[in-house]
Amino acid sequence: MLNNEFETSLNNKKVNSLAHKSLKSRKAISPILATLLLVVIAVAAIVVTYAWVMTYTGHITGQAGVVLYEANVNFYGTGTKIDIDVGNSGNSGTTIIQVYIGTSSSTLDNQTITPVPLDGGSVQRITVNYNWTYGVTYYFKVLTSTGQYLPWSEQAPTS
Repeated sequence: MLNNEFETSLNNKKVNSLAHKSLKSRKAISPILATLLLVVIAVAAIVVTYAWVMTYTGHITGQAGVVLYEANVNFYGTGTKIDIDVGNSGNSGTTIIQVYIGTSSSTLDNQTITPVPLDGGSVQRITVNYNWTYGVTYYFKVLTSTGQYLPWSEQAPTS
């Protein structure tokens, strides 16, 4: 029995020794290869991020072809005419197809106009026959053939 316990203890020491040797004999990745692997992963992440950002910004800037702005509004003709100057600071042209005017932003009347071409970087004047009153705030909305619209308000002169 004593001999049997000795053999079991000896076998356990051999197994532990073999396991220890096999763990020691495994070689890990060298620090140089580990650093190189991290650099490659970082560069790949940067390339993927760059490609996504360039795709996103290209899509956004492509939509900036027509950028409308209100350049000037002139009330004249003893309360019967309004000149509306509309500009396009974008790089693509469009056509102004409708003009709406009213005393409230929710009740605008469609004004009959001839379509007006509006090139990129230009300003066009639209003259509308409209009976206006001194001192009243008027709401305008210009609609283009490409679907953009420009709403704004302007107060008529007080005298």
